[in-house]
Amino acid sequence: MIHTPMPVDVRLMNLTASVMFLAFALLVLGALAGWAVRHPAWAVRGITVTGDVSHHNAVTLRANVTPLLHGTFFTMDLDEARHAFESLPWVRHAIVRREFPNRLKVVLEEHRAVAYWGPESASTLVNHLGEVFEANVGEVDQDDLPRLLGPDGQAPRAWAMYQSLAPQFETLDMPLIQLELTNHGGWRARSDNGAVIELGGGTPVEVLARTQQFLGTLTQVTSRYGRKPDALETADLRHPDGYAVRLGGVTTVTADGLKKVTK
Repeated sequence: MIHTPMPVDVRLMNLTASVMFLAFALLVLGALAGWAVRHPAWAVRGITVTGDVSHHNAVTLRANVTPLLHGTFFTMDLDEARHAFESLPWVRHAIVRREFPNRLKVVLEEHRAVAYWGPESASTLVNHLGEVFEANVGEVDQDDLPRLLGPDGQAPRAWAMYQSLAPQFETLDMPLIQLELTNHGGWRARSDNGAVIELGGGTPVEVLARTQQFLGTLTQVTSRYGRKPDALETADLRHPDGYAVRLGGVTTVTADGLKKVTK
């Protein structure tokens, strides 16, 4: 039997038909897959939250986050879901994963507040990394957090300086409750007895050394007038050859009230 070769045009037509059929089949399968993953049967049925949840519970999470989640188990954008959780007060970071067949697993990291940021009227706090975040200050667990002030973007610098200076004030039982970085680059401290100390500017090492020298001689200075360090009202460390202090109960001005101490 002799086989006659199939004409080229016929083969091309058959090939074209096969390709078109395959493309149609793929389109149908794609449409079916898209329909399937969007089917209500794959809706997210629950969310498991672990990690830091001291400022949130199941009720608040469901009320605040669920309306922001869109799509089914397969179509939900996990980055979008992560941002939804991170938009909650106190939440610093969230990890969101799918948990087959219809749940989300979320791990939360909350901000750990270490200081207030800005004036008392503000609702901003600083975490242990020096990051500023918004939250209800009434929910702060500690009632003795210091207050940091300064220009925008300077919270990390202020927190680092506070960590260096606070132990120095503790040595005289004068806890540092406020530290301000002024617009001129100088530091101003306030102790728990209300004393305001102008620490001046310079590098952190220079400010720390100046503060240590001041606190190291303060007891000697106050004892001259029968006072203790907590009698301090103001101090100015910005003098090149010493510092000036004002003590409560010392009323003379030139000789006693504003005493210049040579370093």
